[in-house]
Amino acid sequence: MALQWLILSYVVAAEVVIAVVLTLPYPMLVKKRVVSLVSLVLQPAASIVAFAAFQLCDIYWKNEHRLSCSSEVCTATERDRYEKSIYKAQRNVVLCAAGILLY
Repeated sequence: MALQWLILSYVVAAEVVIAVVLTLPYPMLVKKRVVSLVSLVLQPAASIVAFAAFQLCDIYWKNEHRLSCSSEVCTATERDRYEKSIYKAQRNVVLCAAGILLY
């Protein structure tokens, strides 16, 4: 499970680098070459949108079927595990949204 999030985070980082490179003030010739290179890279990378959308659906499904730990029956360890899973899900949603928006 961690490998898919690692790949998605690398792709989002690459998209951020591309966005920064495209917004820097370069001479027109360099900028045209960078834009042509980026356009060649972005066509095969379009699958990241579908991958991120699938991950968002997976997060939603897991959130709907997650066991809640709100009663007093839960131990401190179970409550910590529940809160940690919520935080990880929120981080992953932000990562997926960034991947879709930056593409």
